[in-house]
Amino acid sequence: MRALFNLRNPAAKLLPIYLLTAATTAIWAAPVRPQMQITAYVISADLDPAVNRLTATADVTFTALEDLTTPTFELNNGLQITKATDAKNQLLESERLTNNSTVRFNLATPLAKGSSTTWHFEYSGALKGSDTSPVEGIKMAAIEDPISILLYPGRWFPMTGLFTDRFTAEIRVRVPSDERVIGSGSGVAAQKSLPGNRTEYTFKWAKPGFPGTIIAGKFIDPIVAGNMRVYVTEKHKEFAQDFARTAEREYLYMSGTFGQPESTHMNLVELPDDAVSAAWAPEIAAIAGGRIAARNEQRLLSNTIAHQWWGSQVSPATLNDAWITNGMSRYAELMYLEDSAGKNAFQTAVTDISAGALAYDTEPLTTIGRLDPFSPQFQSMTLEKGAMVFHMLRWEMGDDVFVKFLRALLTQYADKSIRSSNVETLAQSVSTLELQAFFAQWLDGTGAPAFADKYTVFRLGDNKGFRTVGAITQDLDLFRMPVELRIETDGKTEIRRVDVSGTDSQYSIETFGRPRRISIDPENWLLKSTPDLAVRVAVLRGQQLVAQGDLTGALIEYQKALDSNKNSSLASYRIGEIFFMQRNYQSAANSFRDALRGDGDPKWVEVWSHIELGRIFDVTGQRDRAVNEYRLAVQTNDNTQGAVNEARALMQKPYKRENTEN
Repeated sequence: MRALFNLRNPAAKLLPIYLLTAATTAIWAAPVRPQMQITAYVISADLDPAVNRLTATADVTFTALEDLTTPTFELNNGLQITKATDAKNQLLESERLTNNSTVRFNLATPLAKGSSTTWHFEYSGALKGSDTSPVEGIKMAAIEDPISILLYPGRWFPMTGLFTDRFTAEIRVRVPSDERVIGSGSGVAAQKSLPGNRTEYTFKWAKPGFPGTIIAGKFIDPIVAGNMRVYVTEKHKEFAQDFARTAEREYLYMSGTFGQPESTHMNLVELPDDAVSAAWAPEIAAIAGGRIAARNEQRLLSNTIAHQWWGSQVSPATLNDAWITNGMSRYAELMYLEDSAGKNAFQTAVTDISAGALAYDTEPLTTIGRLDPFSPQFQSMTLEKGAMVFHMLRWEMGDDVFVKFLRALLTQYADKSIRSSNVETLAQSVSTLELQAFFAQWLDGTGAPAFADKYTVFRLGDNKGFRTVGAITQDLDLFRMPVELRIETDGKTEIRRVDVSGTDSQYSIETFGRPRRISIDPENWLLKSTPDLAVRVAVLRGQQLVAQGDLTGALIEYQKALDSNKNSSLASYRIGEIFFMQRNYQSAANSFRDALRGDGDPKWVEVWSHIELGRIFDVTGQRDRAVNEYRLAVQTNDNTQGAVNEARALMQKPYKRENTEN
């Protein structure tokens, strides 16, 4: 599986879906202009896991947005249309285009712009693994034992307008009687028994949204906690209660912050480990079973749950507006982290998000819709830079007004799509601030300011203290924002808010104590360029190149990070990972030791470097030395991404490298 971040590395970030973990040379491409808008589905589907087969019919109601002669629908390449008819039951001839997972129809009589109609599709095919997926290397639709997934982005029914065109749906699904089916609609589906040990589940979603995800499997009886129902396989049942409690805490926080979502029912569902790490749909938050078992799903789960508001309740009008829902779901994840784990954890996460925001910042957010939505650039920009836009808005507005603004967005655009211009208008209305320059900078521009400070300190007469006269400089001529200045003195630390406009902004501050140190934006409220961030950006690009199989390119990026900071523990650690993948164990060991001798940033590098050294010693037949490294890992007491659990397990059973690893 090709993924945006290395799935083996426990400290790598994993992106939830729409969000999918994907860094792919994509085969999906949005049309220049939408041809039509689908508004309703009636779908009937048979799942046969024994032969990985889906057999289905779909009645699709849509409106032509232009005069249509060649309407085109997206459909998973594993599925073939056996029959298609129009509203008059006339046969329609189709042409399969496998290069972009679409089906095109050539009409003798065009559909007039503004007209609505319903077409009937009959189709079937084998869905297994990721070979037929609309996104290269990402399994999103598969009929398998013990879990089948039919995720909306898997295009398992004819569709257009991925995550932009809202629709209603009635979906009937038939499965073997030992399976349960989870979908969107009134919490628990209506079900009835059928001949041949089959069961039919019916889901109805009457509000325009994205109810196109179905998950079926051999799930045990659901664990119920409040409004949460948890569906897991027997393999992961011991983790279900903790999973439910975590989800309930996150759901209650977000309900208290954003208001009640459009449905109070929530289904938490296990996904196969070889599929996406997370998926969402109305009333559904799905997480890979391995993440549930490792108990490291907290941030991934909070991001996924946040999509009940940011993605389900409101959605982007176009992919140019995807930063709104992608970015706010990411920022909701950070807001919950701040509430549950404290300010330090929040600040660390903001630093990571800033690196992602700058990794591919080469074009404005408002023009990014032309890119493949599963590409690294689209993901980094909409998720990370989008989150930073909301973070900076919070700084401009203040906490109370910011939450009021978010609630207003959700209320005013409930069950609707939203544009960037709507966000700007509402932000100015709620805050009474002039934010045109803010949005021009962060939505229509690229790059981030690199701040510097030049100042002179004067002693005031009659023991009245000191006056600091200085200027904040930065390199973006059109930049305009308030910036926090922290002045550490012999006595009390002073905080000032300086309005920065242009490349040179003057300030004058009086303090009783002599200033010893002045920091610009010490709380990291702004997206800015710094030497430390340059290291993280290079490392992030390297990780993404590793995910795409370009190890040489990744090493070049990691070396850039070391050029910026020769003591970077993170860069050394990532280099060690590549050498380990190449089975160059001596060089890998050297790099992991460099990581341990480095600047210790981030903190998790220490525990995982010991684990990786232990694995190297196991692979090279030095069990005593391996156990010692695992013991040192445990002694750090740092369980980031389950590190201590992993080290203890390896102390009991030596690491053995699989022959399939590269």
